[in-house]
Amino acid sequence: MTETAQEKPTENGRGAGSTAGRVDTHFAGNTRIGHIVYAAARFVVCGLTQLYTRMSIRGREHLPESGAYVIAPVHRSYIDTPIAACVTRRRVRFMAKDTMWKTRWFGRLISTMGAFPVHRGTVDREAFKRAISVLEDGEPLVLFPEGERKDGPTIQPLFDGAAFVAARAGVPIVPVGIGGSARVLPRSAKMLYPRKVHVVIGPAITIPADPSGRAARVDITAASASLRDELQRLFDEAQSRVG
Repeated sequence: MTETAQEKPTENGRGAGSTAGRVDTHFAGNTRIGHIVYAAARFVVCGLTQLYTRMSIRGREHLPESGAYVIAPVHRSYIDTPIAACVTRRRVRFMAKDTMWKTRWFGRLISTMGAFPVHRGTVDREAFKRAISVLEDGEPLVLFPEGERKDGPTIQPLFDGAAFVAARAGVPIVPVGIGGSARVLPRSAKMLYPRKVHVVIGPAITIPADPSGRAARVDITAASASLRDELQRLFDEAQSRVG
């Protein structure tokens, strides 16, 4: 469902004319009703997910108790999005492809659930601005640093978006390994399979704050490389727990 924006935004990225710019989603769920709807939906979704997949989660002590942070999970299945939402009881925000806002009622629903739109396959500056704004408001944000879903046991080279956004907002990145999700909902599958899922949350990675957005490319790339190494370690551990 969610795909992260792909790299540090440039002046050539889409701006106010994009779907992200036209849909005022940032504050869509910031109401009492919005929080109630999210809490109720999370209770149902996480309850069903845990029951169906016998999901176990290790490492919750690594999640910051307050403040914003980037949740950076491995991405092997569409079900990784609800799984990522289950690692914390706090409301999390996430990017979703902009076409999901074509139907007004559905767009309002997923906005209330914490989503905001991003153009897949482009550098969407508006989506990056919204991501940074979410973090500045103190909410956790889910970003898949591999971008689109990948296959296989190896973590692919990461896009720099997660590191850039974390540096710009001055927040840590929490890497998350998810094992077994590709067996629950494989690529092109039409149904969910009752397979075990194990989640391992790693220690937060701190990136020097860069509010100006002018961090050297080499620094951002180095942070992404460190994140990739940690994600591989966590993914290997999570996979070993599910066979």
